[in-house]
Formats: sequence, structure tokens, C-alpha cells
Amino acid sequence: MTVDINCDMGESFGLYKMGDDEGIMPFVTEANVACGFHASDPNHMRSTVELAKRHGVKVGAHFSLPDLPGFGRREMKIGREEMANIVAYQIGALKAFLDMADVPLSHLKPHGVLYGMAARQEHIAHAIADVGEHFRVPIFGLAGTLHEEIYSARGLEFRAEFFADLDYDDDGNLLITREHDAVPPELAASKAVRAVTDGLVRSTGGKDVAVRAETICCHSDTPNAVDVVQAVRAALSPHLAA
Repeated sequence: MTVDINCDMGESFGLYKMGDDEGIMPFVTEANVACGFHASDPNHMRSTVELAKRHGVKVGAHFSLPDLPGFGRREMKIGREEMANIVAYQIGALKAFLDMADVPLSHLKPHGVLYGMAARQEHIAHAIADVGEHFRVPIFGLAGTLHEEIYSARGLEFRAEFFADLDYDDDGNLLITREHDAVPPELAASKAVRAVTDGLVRSTGGKDVAVRAETICCHSDTPNAVDVVQAVRAALSPHLAA
């Protein structure tokens, strides 16, 4: 089995810096580039696309709820049609910079609370699928949730994602936090390897729960993100996709 390493990137805004994209990019195979609604701006979107191109890293759209002050980590009540329009608007913005750089759109990935909403709210997952049907690229999500059920049922390619730097509860649900604390790199690396080879992760309650890992996520806003990504890359080197 081969696996990719992805990272949420391009999340700086104006003069405010978020994450070390230049330090992280050499160690990932997929960059999820923020599209302006939770982070980023036109300048950072373009520079992140160009940075990814220099390193041969695939680029996907990382779209969010319209919540720039809250970094897309506050839940909102939004209907299906409006949510689809919000998603399409963001992907379109990134797609313009990708086209200018002659870089294909690789994948789609919801950000933050939107990711969790799509895992459990049918109308949100369908809104993402409504847009996904146009772009026809894989959509990242959690196996065994509405991500997989709805995207797959609608004929879209689903890719199971595992988070090396976040925790899971006893039911296998991802624990999405407002802020990310530093993570021991060796712990993230061992979690990633176990997820890929054994399909298991140890929950916060001490249980082994089943997971699927076709792409491994490390967040750029984790304080020691570069060390984490380096460790995960080294540990997964025998399994990395070409």
C-alpha cells in the first residue's frame, strides 16, 4: 500500500504569518492550499502554488466556512445551496492561480469545522459533492463517515485521510481543536505508521480503533510542524506514493 503526506498550507494572511511553508513543503507530497475564507489572500495563494510547483508537490483546494476571524473553526448553520456556492467560489479562486502556474488541481479538502460538519451532516456533504461533480478530483475525508458514504455514492473518488497530529475518541471520531499544541514528532510518526500498516490508532480513552490511511495529514500551525512532518516522512518512506 502506498500513501501520501498532505499538509494544510498557504494559511498566512497579509502581514500575519501562519506556519513555515518553505520548511514543510520539501517533506510533503500534497499541499492543501487555503482559499481565502479561513486564511490566506491572493498573494499567499499564488506564492504557495508556486512553492509547491518548485518542489513537485500536488496542490488541492482547502476550502472553509466564511470565518476568517475564527480560522474556520467555529460552526455555522448554512443551507446546501449556499454552502455549495461558498465552496465553488473558493475553489475557483485557487484554480485561477493553478491555471496561471500550469499546475493541475489535485484534490479537494474541507477545512476545520466544515470537515467535521460534512462527516455528520448530509446536506453539507452533499453540498461539497455538488461542487465536486464539476471538478472531478478526489475528495479527502474520514473513512466510515458521511464523507465516504455520500461522495462514493455520487460517483466521486474518496480518499481516506488520517491525522498524525490530532487525537481520536473511542468511536474513531477526530477531535478537532481550535488550536493545535506541539506534538512529539516520534509519536506522530509511530501513529502514522500504525495507521498505514495495521489500520489502527490508540484513542484518548486507550482503545484501539480502526482507521484507514490513504493520505496522512500534518498541520502547518502545529508549533513544531516541520519536525513533525520530517519525522512522519522518514517513518513512512517505504510506503510513500511515487
